[in-house]
Amino acid sequence: MPMLLTERQNRRVGSVTRLVLAGTVAAAVVAAAVSGCTINPATGRAALTGTVTTADENRIGREQHPQIVQAFGGTYDDPKLSQYVNKVGQSLARYTERPDITYTFTILDTPIVNAMATPGGYIYVTRGLLALADNEAELAGVLGHELGHVTARHHAQQQSRQTLASIGMLGAAVAGSIVGVPPGLMQGTQLTALGFLQSFSREQEFESDQLGARYMSKAGYDPGAMATFLRKLQAQSDLESTVLGQATRAERFDFLATHPNTADRIDRAIQTANLAPVAKPIVGRDSYLDIIDGMLYGSPPSEGFIRGRVFAHPVLRIRFEVPPEYQLFDTRKAIYAQGPGNAVIVFDADPQPAKTQNLTMVQYVSAATKIAAAQVTTERVNGLEAAMASVTAKGRDGQVELRLAAVRVDATHVYRFRFITPASLLTQLAGANQHTFQSFRRLTPAEAAALKPLRVRVVTVKSGDTVASLAKRMAFDNHAAERFRVLNGLPSNARAVLTKRVKLVVE
Repeated sequence: MPMLLTERQNRRVGSVTRLVLAGTVAAAVVAAAVSGCTINPATGRAALTGTVTTADENRIGREQHPQIVQAFGGTYDDPKLSQYVNKVGQSLARYTERPDITYTFTILDTPIVNAMATPGGYIYVTRGLLALADNEAELAGVLGHELGHVTARHHAQQQSRQTLASIGMLGAAVAGSIVGVPPGLMQGTQLTALGFLQSFSREQEFESDQLGARYMSKAGYDPGAMATFLRKLQAQSDLESTVLGQATRAERFDFLATHPNTADRIDRAIQTANLAPVAKPIVGRDSYLDIIDGMLYGSPPSEGFIRGRVFAHPVLRIRFEVPPEYQLFDTRKAIYAQGPGNAVIVFDADPQPAKTQNLTMVQYVSAATKIAAAQVTTERVNGLEAAMASVTAKGRDGQVELRLAAVRVDATHVYRFRFITPASLLTQLAGANQHTFQSFRRLTPAEAAALKPLRVRVVTVKSGDTVASLAKRMAFDNHAAERFRVLNGLPSNARAVLTKRVKLVVE
């Protein structure tokens, strides 16, 4: 939840996989001539990479690595899992055409389902992606694809094209305001061009698929696992659209948003790679399930938890609940609740707490809504100072009420609810909105300590177990069966479970 913690604010990452050639390296490259073409050893084709050398790429990746890790909330602290991912990655990297690079594989501690690469062989996978993958071969497919971006020097090609187009240097603050790059990635750096923050081209994605398939085949994996996993990613994306609607479409930073690929195109890439069939290909399902058993799922304690209709934050020690007809979900900007008739509740924290220290909540709400203080309602919410005011505005589907409610927890923490309610539903939802606001309270130390994150648990399927019975053990109040099927790669209409082991998400 970005407005609550600085770490979460830094998650507004845009397409951070394309953030390359920063600082003095970028300035030097832009100043240099970039008209040279080189023969890429991975593709065997001429590629426009300008004056970007291997030393440049290594330096860029090394400099950007700590900033990327910080922007995604750090690395996931599980030495055994990290060693496993590195082992799989290195088994592929040994077959790449660029032995001049030392490849580094990192797990980012975020529930976002994604993977990325930066120059110099820095490959990243997220904790959310590892939870969705079902076996070692699928993980290898993701890592192989990202290795393909590095060995094909796609980052250098993008930089050279943008420089030749004379897009020039963008100041870090300007670029950040346009594309939403987190402040943590801006300090002391500049971006060479907006193009670096965009996805790779379809041609480059296809090329990475071909190269990834090559590395998988040589390492003993069936390249078809790349397409299998992409179909799971699509199923996950479809499920999120069903559960959350379209409210988070503009915030997407998942694999499908940054890798505009299709499973059919991957199949075509594998065919055109002209690879010999792999005898007894490695699948590694049991070993993979063993290593992810117990892995954190969803948000870590530092970001708070959604449990049904309740949002609770063990670090900030706050909680509230929304009415039964509302669906809670988390985004990189705030906590949202979607209600009937496009009614919405938005919860966040004031982003500039220092400026609120000397304001009463009436003054705060008055300044925020441009409503005279005399028209602001003051009240107490579970002993905390609070205030509320509303205005009427014209929405997309007619008149809506915009109600701002603010509550102060202490001198440096002010939290806000914004209730956006269609005028036609005011009578129906007014009480629900007030209940939500009045439900906000501080957690006791014991209550905060009792909150535990969700985790992936691998269980053995017993005789009589079905999708329905296993889904009931999942820690979700809605769409449990659909979530179970997607998590385990089952067809959307599956009722029976044919595998010996499955993944559950439990507290």
